[in-house]
Amino acid sequence: MSEELAARPRKERSDAIRNRAKILEVTARLFAERGVDGVSMDQIASAAGVGKGTLFRRFGDKAGLGVALLDTREQDLQEAMAAGPPPLGPGAAAGERLAAFLAAYAEFLDANLDLVHMSETASPGARYRVGGYRRWHEHVRDLLHTARPDLDADGLAHLLLAGLAADLRRATRTTYSTDRNIETLRALANLILTGRLPYVTVAPIGGHQAAENGHQRDTGDGR
Repeated sequence: MSEELAARPRKERSDAIRNRAKILEVTARLFAERGVDGVSMDQIASAAGVGKGTLFRRFGDKAGLGVALLDTREQDLQEAMAAGPPPLGPGAAAGERLAAFLAAYAEFLDANLDLVHMSETASPGARYRVGGYRRWHEHVRDLLHTARPDLDADGLAHLLLAGLAADLRRATRTTYSTDRNIETLRALANLILTGRLPYVTVAPIGGHQAAENGHQRDTGDGR
């Protein structure tokens, strides 16, 4: 009897892990098929074969499901930042790593925009409470501090990440390509670190190029 009781919690934990994985798999499929806004908690519960109450107890609401799903998708990016090859991973100058992170997260954001937007706008200030934002802020802050210890790295990290807010990206994605967004973010980072604004090729403004062709581009390494 004692062996049975000892084994039961392990079985329950294993079942909970499998059920969570199944729910997230079903959620990802439904979001991909119908869009985030086109899927209800009832539909997710039905497709996953669980009760709606179970779904709400585990994840809170659809935004909570989105955060859980994003956590699994963010793991690859986190691993690349921590132990991947440079410049995103260790081994490159802090300025180069910062530029690589901004590019990698901009691509991640565009690939998961509706999901990120749901999690960041579920309630006032939700973006700054999720674990993902805290991890990104810490990473950017540390890189800024390494490159320029004299700067307010904490505040400037928030400033850089403001350009990667899902609400802003939703409003600009039809006019700003992913590449243009990345170039703009890198230019801002370079300005913060070096005091120089690099040459960035953008769409013509009023029929004229924003900068003369052939103008030397400043690609400083952050110092």
